Amino acid sequence: MVRAICAALWVMALLGAPAQAGDRLPVRGADISSLAKSEDLGGVYRQADGRRGDALRILKRAGLTHVRLKVWVDPADGYNDKAHVLEIARRAHKLGLKTLIDFHYSDRWADPAHQTKPAAWADLPFDRLVQAVRDHTYDVLSALRRQGTPADMVQIGNELNGGLLWPDGRWDNWPGIAALLNAGHDAVKQVSHRTKVVIHLANGADNGLYRWWFDNAATHGIRYDVIGLSYYPYWHGTIEAFQANITDVATRYGKPVLLAETAYPFTTADKDGWENIILSPEPYPGYQATPQGQQAMIAKLYDVLREVPGALGLVYWEATWTGVPGNGWDPEDPASGNAWENQALFDFADRALPGLATLGAG
Repeated sequence: MVRAICAALWVMALLGAPAQAGDRLPVRGADISSLAKSEDLGGVYRQADGRRGDALRILKRAGLTHVRLKVWVDPADGYNDKAHVLEIARRAHKLGLKTLIDFHYSDRWADPAHQTKPAAWADLPFDRLVQAVRDHTYDVLSALRRQGTPADMVQIGNELNGGLLWPDGRWDNWPGIAALLNAGHDAVKQVSHRTKVVIHLANGADNGLYRWWFDNAATHGIRYDVIGLSYYPYWHGTIEAFQANITDVATRYGKPVLLAETAYPFTTADKDGWENIILSPEPYPGYQATPQGQQAMIAKLYDVLREVPGALGLVYWEATWTGVPGNGWDPEDPASGNAWENQALFDFADRALPGLATLGAG
C-alpha cells in the first residue's frame, strides 16, 4: 500500500494535478488539414454573426491555441504536402497559433485499417525505409524551422493501433515498429529538442489496446513524449470508458496525454450530396445532432480532461472541412464528396458554430 501511494505521488509530481473546473487547458486545437484545398476551391468562412473572415483568424479569435496539419508524402491531388503545410503554418504563426504536425507516412489516409507505404517507398529494403522516414520527417520539420515556424508537437504516424508502413512496421513486428518510430522521433529531436513527439492511437476507450500497445512500446524502447488518443463518442465506447482509459494511460506510463481527434455532428442534414458518415439524430445518448448537442459534447470532453493528471487538451478533427464541391475524401477522385461536413465547426451557411467558442474556451 505504501509503495502504491508513493508511486501515485510520483506520477502526480511528474504530470501535475488535474486542472480545476473552469481552468483552460493548454491545447485547444483544431485539425484544419482540408483548409488549403477548401479555400482554393472557393470555400468561405464566416464569424457567428455572418461576417466573412479568414478561417485562421476566426479560430484564433475563438481562443484556439493550435492547428493540426497532416502530411502526406506524394498525394494525388497535391494537397497535404510540404508546400501547403508550410504555407498554412506561416499564416498560423502570424496569428500566434502553434502547430501539431501529423505525419501519415503514406500518400493518403493512414488509420487503423490502412497503413499503406508511399508509392516511392514501396520497394525499399528495411534499412532504407527507416532512412526514408528519418529523411522525410527531417525535411518537413527543418523547412518549418527555417521559415521561423517550428512545430510545437509532432505525431510520428497516425492512429497506430496496428503499427505503420505495413508490413515492415505491422503489429506482429515490434522491432520493426520501434525502428521506424524511433527514426521519426530522432529526426524531430534533431530539428528541435523542444518539439514534443506524440504517439497516437485510435479507439480511445479501449484500455486493453492501450496497455498492450504501450507496454510493448516500453519493452522495445520506443521513444516519445506525449500519448495521443482518438475518441469519437459514437464509435469508441462510453465517455466513462474513455475517462477510465485516459486516466489509466496517464498514470501508468507517466506521460502527458492529448485528445488528438474527436468530433460530433451539428445536424443530420447533408450539403454536398455525398452521404454523411454519421446520420443518427442522437449519435451518443443525451447529445443530439444539433449545434447545442455538438457544443455540449465538446464541453463534456473538456470536463473529462480536466480530471486527468497531465491532460494537455483537445484537438477537434477537421473543423474547417465544409461541403465545398471538389474537396472530397479521396485525393485520387475529384468527384468524391465529404461525408463529414455535418461535423465541421462551421454550419451550412459557413458561419462559426457555438461549438467553436466552446472549443476555444477550453
